[in-house]
Amino acid sequence: MGVHRKRALRAAGVAGAAALGTLLYGVAIEPRRVAVRRVTLRPRAWTEALDGLRVGVIGDLHAGGPGVGAERVGRWVAALNALEPDIVLIPGDLTDPQVLFGEWTEPEPIAEALGGLRASLGRIAVLGNHDITNDAPRIERALRSAGIVVLDDSAVELAAPAPLWVAGISDMRTRAPNPDAALADVPTEAAVIAVTHDPDVFPRVPSRVALTVAGHMHGGQVAIPLLQRPFLPSRFGARYRSGVVEELGRLLYVTTGAGQAGMPLRLGVPPEIALLELRSGG
Repeated sequence: MGVHRKRALRAAGVAGAAALGTLLYGVAIEPRRVAVRRVTLRPRAWTEALDGLRVGVIGDLHAGGPGVGAERVGRWVAALNALEPDIVLIPGDLTDPQVLFGEWTEPEPIAEALGGLRASLGRIAVLGNHDITNDAPRIERALRSAGIVVLDDSAVELAAPAPLWVAGISDMRTRAPNPDAALADVPTEAAVIAVTHDPDVFPRVPSRVALTVAGHMHGGQVAIPLLQRPFLPSRFGARYRSGVVEELGRLLYVTTGAGQAGMPLRLGVPPEIALLELRSGG
């Protein structure tokens, strides 16, 4: 065997081992890490009376995926509680038996674990596409039984130092979301935060909404452009992939989520819980 052939085989072996190691890391290690994102936002015309409002975000649990059950959700809840949010928003997809190697998980224990969330002004959820296509009525009942408000093109007023409402906009993929209906009961002078599952609805959110929170995208799950595309379920491509998006003075935060969809894999996009601090003066 020639020297060049030996070198080629050795290089191929090293590359194969590196690829296998990366795959094992993406399946066994990174999905079990949880990044805590702390973000300061200055929504347009945010009132001084609500300066410093802390919004916790935990979504896209996809319980039923490998290793994701009530115990792990409970650990995520404890991590978010340690951040002392005033409000917690849950942008959907609690359970998902369609994750590869996953299984159906009863929603009640998952909702009960989420019921441990502590937030002085409230815990508010919307349903995601996986919730709706699996068993929406049962998941909604489980959340409500755990003391979590579930919104569907509707809004709730919170007992804050100034008029503050949270509007829940229904899922873009499985329902016909109506942002105007969601805001119908909200006084024009009140501060409004919207929560939805799919960020593709963001261009339709009225400008009086100070902040929209969404999930669904998982940040692409894989930070490799060619591999990431199948994990970006959006007609806008990577436009709403993750993090803070500002368009025409309006703010959107897209969480990368806590669980995995489709493939039980994450590379360079660890699971997250987020704390958004809203400051006046924007």
